[in-house]
Amino acid sequence: METTVKTRLVEVVVPVHNEQRALRESVTRLHGYLTGTFPYGFRITIADNASSDGTWHVARGLAAELPHVRAVHLDAKGRGRALRHVWSASDADVVSYMDVDLSTDLDAFLPLVAPLLSGHSDLAIGTRLARTSRVVRGPRREFISRSYNLLLRSLMGARFSDAQCGFKAARTEVAHALLPAVEDEEWFFDTELLLLAEGAGLRIHEVPVDWVDDPDSRVDVLRTALDDLRGMARVARRTLWGAARLPVPPPVREARLPRGMARQLPRFAVVGVASTLAYLALFSLLRQAVPALTANAVALLVTAVANTAANRRFTFGVTGSAGALRHQVEGLVAFLVGLALTTGGLALLPAGVSHGVELAAVITANALATLMRFLLLRVWVFNPRRRQGR
Repeated sequence: METTVKTRLVEVVVPVHNEQRALRESVTRLHGYLTGTFPYGFRITIADNASSDGTWHVARGLAAELPHVRAVHLDAKGRGRALRHVWSASDADVVSYMDVDLSTDLDAFLPLVAPLLSGHSDLAIGTRLARTSRVVRGPRREFISRSYNLLLRSLMGARFSDAQCGFKAARTEVAHALLPAVEDEEWFFDTELLLLAEGAGLRIHEVPVDWVDDPDSRVDVLRTALDDLRGMARVARRTLWGAARLPVPPPVREARLPRGMARQLPRFAVVGVASTLAYLALFSLLRQAVPALTANAVALLVTAVANTAANRRFTFGVTGSAGALRHQVEGLVAFLVGLALTTGGLALLPAGVSHGVELAAVITANALATLMRFLLLRVWVFNPRRRQGR
């Protein structure tokens, strides 16, 4: 049975304070979901910030029972403090967090972190305010949330839509660059992080989420709102005074082949191997009767015509006679490039070298010519835009 090696790592932090009743069920469900469906490596970190009930005991038990689960304890309270502590020391590719009540549908987690792993975005947030989001919560919390985000957009110029959703992620190196500038240690931590990121020109990806309000939530909405307003005033003052430029790293994108190249390259290689063998056989045969330069030119011309025809049909999927003559003529341009490279290689050899040295020289030059030939065939001779008349 094949084993898939997951080389990318995503750290999921679950900050908790006095959550002994919900912690076991939530972490077990999260762990089961990620184990069964998540295509990347993951680590769940339960960050207990100064719980006074049995939360820490439950967290240690889960860390002992479940693989890829660990628990850390902080003596001081504050969600922002807990996230800062874990994210700052993380060695994962992406750091994230979600509220312990798992109010956000877990199916949104992969869309949240995938753009960060690919390098497309720098931070990602779940939003409950998109048209395609489905949200179940009371009118009071709905009003407060929308009013808060309206203030952020109107007073702070924020372009992100939902600062308070407990479902966020960031490229770890971006988080490491931003965290020293974030002052808040509690609920405004998220908003401050996003405002700093936006001010630094970072890309924030938004994922519409399905979200169901937790009726057992013990967040003091009024106190949190007042703290948020004070945080907004502090960030605004710092912005007016001129914040220091953050050492934000550039995105690291996954290496991806251009569209269609993954299919074309192996076919081109097969045709190329066959052409090279034919070329070497013909070159060796002709070399017994004519000089090296002549043998090289004739062998390369014959195999170039056959190579263009084979690549036309098998590599680039062009059938029928339409354009065949043009393809051969344009293919001769690639032939001339190859001829120049291989002829130049032979011309640089000192007189009287052995046949083996000659062969090694033309093989090296032919490899360079092959690379150039593939690029010319792909972007010019058999470019689909030209075939479609665009």
